[in-house]
Amino acid sequence: MQVTGFLRSVRLSPLAQNIAQPVSPHSLYIATFSAQRFFSRGFLRPANMTTGSFRYIDPSSCIDSEKGFVKPWAKVDGPGHSFKLIERKRSVENVRGQESKFGTDVSGFAVYNYPAKEKDFTDDKKVREGYYAEVEALLREKLPGVKKVVIFDHTIRRREKASPRQPVQQVHVDQTPGAAAVRVRRHVPEEEAEELLKGRYQIINVWRPIARTASDFPLAVIDWRSTSPEDFVKVDLLYPKRSDTNGVDDGDDRGKEVLPDPNSFDSTVGYEIKGETYAVAPNDNHKFFYMKDMTPEEVMFIKCFDSRSQVIPGGKKGLADATPHTAFVDPQTPEDAPGRQSIEVRCLVFYN
Repeated sequence: MQVTGFLRSVRLSPLAQNIAQPVSPHSLYIATFSAQRFFSRGFLRPANMTTGSFRYIDPSSCIDSEKGFVKPWAKVDGPGHSFKLIERKRSVENVRGQESKFGTDVSGFAVYNYPAKEKDFTDDKKVREGYYAEVEALLREKLPGVKKVVIFDHTIRRREKASPRQPVQQVHVDQTPGAAAVRVRRHVPEEEAEELLKGRYQIINVWRPIARTASDFPLAVIDWRSTSPEDFVKVDLLYPKRSDTNGVDDGDDRGKEVLPDPNSFDSTVGYEIKGETYAVAPNDNHKFFYMKDMTPEEVMFIKCFDSRSQVIPGGKKGLADATPHTAFVDPQTPEDAPGRQSIEVRCLVFYN
């Protein structure tokens, strides 16, 4: 009734007066419902938006425990995990053209144009000796006050049947605070490690497409400011038990990945706990972003931990902590887009 009264009060042109009819509440309802269906089905959306179906951990499927293999667990080399996943459809905003609005200390992620000298990423020695140096130089250039960088791991993902490491379709964070401290002690000499742990340190993933534009299975991140501490669920990370040629585990899993056995996804036989990650529970406040059609000349920093973040006792209010991220299916991606290839380099970053 208020709508029809408003329409009667509007001064119409002579032509409009000839065609205007009173709008009944029922007609208005039908028009509104039709418009909602039109927009929700994606027939019309802003050019910088897309949608995706995101896989979260179902908290009701987990047992709250710190006991190994009772506590939720997931395998580093495949789809095996002890918990259930639930899906939620979310909008995803493209950051291209507005990169300056985001940063590792503000939103928990940042995107830069920084072409790499390494192009193929097929020679492990070249990756470790050449590309690692490029990543360290980039971190020092973009993050003020860096004192030391220790690169402890990298993963190359190729969406090919023969590749043991595929894009991960589950919202997660690579390390918990406890796992971050363990990483420092594992990769830095003991005396130096204890001193560095007293200062500010971070774990930053440096993510880059390889060979081609990453239109297929792009990477989405959640703005840290839209998360809550309750969203994060600790999960033990299981690695295959391995040994080097002398029968001793050297603690280095790079380059040792093999295709997982599809018949043993639910089994923990032959696996050991070597890390701890965060799975992420659904939250309607989560704001997703991605860099549409990200190129090999571009890199994304993803903060996984910060010892001075807001969530750490004594941390700085408003300073971003862990950034949930995941691969997702973008409905705007052409069906013939080639499979995604990418490299993520995990870095301990220490500050003055």
